[in-house]
Amino acid sequence: KVFSRKGIDKDSRTLAIEEEEISRIEKDYNEEIGIVKSETTKSVVGLLVGKKVNKATTIGKVSFAKGQEIEEAQIAKMNLKDMVKVSVQGVDEKTLLGMEASAKEQVAILKSMLEEKVTRLKKGDDLSPGVIKLVKVFMAMKRKLQVGDKMAGRHGNKGVVSTIVPEEDMPYMKDGRPIDLILNPLGVPSRMNVGQILETNLGMAARANDKNMATPVFDGAKESEVRELLREGGCSESGEVSLIDGRSGQPFRQSVMVGYLYILKLHHLVDDKIHARSTGPYSLVTQQPLGGKAQFGGQRLGEMEVWALEAYGAAYTLQEMLTVKSDDVEGRKRMYEAIVKGDTHLNPSLPESFNVLVKELQSLAIDVELIESGK
Repeated sequence: KVFSRKGIDKDSRTLAIEEEEISRIEKDYNEEIGIVKSETTKSVVGLLVGKKVNKATTIGKVSFAKGQEIEEAQIAKMNLKDMVKVSVQGVDEKTLLGMEASAKEQVAILKSMLEEKVTRLKKGDDLSPGVIKLVKVFMAMKRKLQVGDKMAGRHGNKGVVSTIVPEEDMPYMKDGRPIDLILNPLGVPSRMNVGQILETNLGMAARANDKNMATPVFDGAKESEVRELLREGGCSESGEVSLIDGRSGQPFRQSVMVGYLYILKLHHLVDDKIHARSTGPYSLVTQQPLGGKAQFGGQRLGEMEVWALEAYGAAYTLQEMLTVKSDDVEGRKRMYEAIVKGDTHLNPSLPESFNVLVKELQSLAIDVELIESGK
């Protein structure tokens, strides 16, 4: 991608790239408008087809007699603007006009977004002082899903892949179809995100009935409606299926919920996160190892880890973690010398974090004196 400074004359190549980008944005805009109009038209046609006309009406080349039942082939010749003018029994005129107004509003929003994008593109970019043009090259990398990669659904149900097995080892249904993904049911009661269960059931119903489903946020499908759709598709009302273990060939004792769920692979890949440190940089103030992969840092030993080691009774491990492996500068040196000589004894001294605490207390006019034992 090429970034150009605001207010400078653009060369022919930059202008060509700009025109290409504008035409792409306009194409997307026209497609989105087409989708809005076609979906609204489809909804209006669904309301009008099969209904009787209140009064004799002629709109363009299409005429309706009073009491005539509207046919889809007849109304398909009309555009949305004319459709909403037809008065039929059982459908309020305000409903049709409201649908048309909603479509117009969506088109207006899309138009303003298009204008904003084009203006931003033509205006130029904010670049650092002295930089006239900046070229960024973006590279795409293909990564196969592996153990440790993060995945999530649409209900906050995130998690990492724990194991990947051959297709023949996965549980399968009686008709031989294997399961693609297994989710732990313990993830539902703790987070109370029941939406994932309803989505699974609705996905199964949609697949069985070969229909696309839409469930708006405040007007979603009710449980009773999902059950009805499952019944229509010839599935179990509960959404549960008897599965067979792919490894043993024996059926599971309990039936399992099976359906279709939207699962996304997140940009938290184990290959990018794996990290190990032997020796590396230390903080200047605390003398503790830095944190994070970027700094080649160490692993944090927090309060809870300390409590775990205390509870286990691993006193020497804990002492080593809190001194020579962390911020005990003298102890680190002595340990290195001992390892070189082949000595395995631990001889820690005072951690640097204690000296930092003393200095902070002294800055508050509180003096701290260390008393050596036996004196």
